[in-house]
Amino acid sequence: MRVLVIGSGAREHALVLALSHDPAVTALACAPGNAGTAAVAESYGVDVATSSSVAALAQEWRADLVVIGPEVPLVAGAADAVRAAGIACFGPSAAAARIEGSKAFAKEVMAAAGVPTAHSEIVDNPAKLDAALSRFGPTWVVKDDGLAAGKGVAVTTDLAAARTHAMTLLDGGHPVLLESFLDGPEASLFCLVDGTTVVPLLPAQDFKRVGDDDAGPNTGGMGAYAPLPWAPSRLVDDVVAKIVQPVVEELAARDTPFSGLLYVGLAITSDGPQVIEFNCRFGDPETQVVLALLRTPLAGLLNAVATGTLASHPPLEWHDGHAVTVVIAAEGYPGPIRSGDVIAGAEAHGVLHAGTRRRDDGAIVSSGGRVLSVVGTGPTLTAAREDAYRKVTDVHLAGSHYRTDIAARAAKGEVTLP
Repeated sequence: MRVLVIGSGAREHALVLALSHDPAVTALACAPGNAGTAAVAESYGVDVATSSSVAALAQEWRADLVVIGPEVPLVAGAADAVRAAGIACFGPSAAAARIEGSKAFAKEVMAAAGVPTAHSEIVDNPAKLDAALSRFGPTWVVKDDGLAAGKGVAVTTDLAAARTHAMTLLDGGHPVLLESFLDGPEASLFCLVDGTTVVPLLPAQDFKRVGDDDAGPNTGGMGAYAPLPWAPSRLVDDVVAKIVQPVVEELAARDTPFSGLLYVGLAITSDGPQVIEFNCRFGDPETQVVLALLRTPLAGLLNAVATGTLASHPPLEWHDGHAVTVVIAAEGYPGPIRSGDVIAGAEAHGVLHAGTRRRDDGAIVSSGGRVLSVVGTGPTLTAAREDAYRKVTDVHLAGSHYRTDIAARAAKGEVTLP
């Protein structure tokens, strides 16, 4: 099977690594890729936001399966273009990808499906903002209604800060979604969906704030761990039955069946699991830990989704133990970043690349905000943390920063349910 992965982040590096271990894969490419994926797969340039370019590359490379990583090409219709070219594709149609591309659409689908989620209100006019804000709080959740790479959200107890963030979005022409705050720890659940059949992966938890103890602004994600030692034993089954399956059925009823990876961001509240958001693709950095524990060959699994045969695929197999990933970010991230610095230790085992490139002289240098994801595994969560942070200390990038508390509270048994 010839497999083409679209994307350039650590998520795609994790996908490429997992696919490279599948004996069914005879050729592997990643476009545009990064310095890490180039060590495992062929590299090709492509404009991921242009669907016709993605489909043309898939045809030229003679791909049997295309795996689309990021949300931008999915929302733009890349999966539709690839399938129209007669090539199997892992990723939802543009119509189904609206579950991430429009939070208002996601809320509409959830309401129709009877899915538990936060109360919300869309504001598209600054004149209506203050009245709408008065109906929420004292913790305000202010979101960009469209794609924001994980950084369009403000969660604050400061009304002025909430208003400032909302006005920034509105001034940029983006409608604002206000939501009620959900108590309880957060979790991410990835579900493979082929239009009807749902197969969940391991639940994970990521860390959005840039600093230790959840200080500072939101980022695309500074680390993650899996599985969740504090999660209720029926969490996955309940989420699939009460949230994912109803949404999948609602999308199918709208003639927009979902095929690909449906990501559910959850708050485990005092009233049970409630949806924070849906994404239409593998999450980053959770993919790095979930795939580190997956024993089942990945190419056959993703191909079963793409070809609508997931129901007949054998049950998933998992490695014992835990996985932790720690993101090493460039100086200035999530604001204006410094790039072009040489990275030492970037080619070590367990180091996944995101914002990297290889210079003409062979050196690997930084080229993005989240530069690397360092993955550790172990029989316990504590051991996995120790493995990850031991590897982090062997990586050197001038001005870089990372969180030191990824999975710390969970390892100590300090994550509690409301």
